[in-house]
Amino acid sequence: MSGKTSGGFLERTIQGAVSLLQETVSVENVAARNGFLQHRDPRFKCLSAAALLIAVLMSRNLAELSVLYAAVLCMALLSAIGLFFFLKRTLLFVPVFSLFIVVPAIFSGVTPGEPLASFKVLLWNLTITRQGVDSAIVFFMRVLDSVSFAVLLVLTTRQHVLLKTLRVFRVPQLFVMTMGMTYRYIFLFLDIIQKMLIAIKSRVGFVASTRDGRKIVTANMAGLWLRSYRLHSQVYDAMVARGFSGEAFVLDEFHARVPDVVILLAALMALIGTLWLNLFFR
Repeated sequence: MSGKTSGGFLERTIQGAVSLLQETVSVENVAARNGFLQHRDPRFKCLSAAALLIAVLMSRNLAELSVLYAAVLCMALLSAIGLFFFLKRTLLFVPVFSLFIVVPAIFSGVTPGEPLASFKVLLWNLTITRQGVDSAIVFFMRVLDSVSFAVLLVLTTRQHVLLKTLRVFRVPQLFVMTMGMTYRYIFLFLDIIQKMLIAIKSRVGFVASTRDGRKIVTANMAGLWLRSYRLHSQVYDAMVARGFSGEAFVLDEFHARVPDVVILLAALMALIGTLWLNLFFR
């Protein structure tokens, strides 16, 4: 029974590495689909996403946040992204976690206002206020909209194209190169881990306990670190030998079209509308 448990531990580790690789490949496949946002100029997409994120952060109106969220869902569908696929990446973790963070704000001790419900927990009398619930919902919708716009941008833009776009906007070269190398090293290390665990299982076979299985994996972490240390110097030497001088060049060329300008104008109108609503409707 213990051998099965240990085998299950190794199997779960391998499956975790494989699932992460498959997840990333699926994201790259989404960026290669024949969707609406996939054909848009990345420069205009980034500017539009930035304008919409500012609009979301400055919005105080639940109706406006709901309209923006409906818009991002429509854009996801037009971009050949499945609704369940998109919601799984935007709704299940960060927004729900933020909702738990703002739970104390719904009580009168934090946000005084019109009482909606009262109850007693041990020796404390707690009251939920309408103002507290409204502020919690607005905060939740802000986080949900922000995460959705950011994820939509990443899903519809290839990783190397997105990094090139950052350089167009004068993001420091060191930052962009670090992001690019980190992204590539993650897949390399996952592949090494997967092969290492398979080799361990094929050579060790039956393991007496889960503790022994974990000791084997932990001992190989040092070997993985040494391999990565040697690898990074070899990769850098290979890049220099091929003419690398600090700037990575991408063959993709950017071409702005009418829909790109329309999307940017719509995002700017949403931002201006948010500022107008904040000015006249407090």
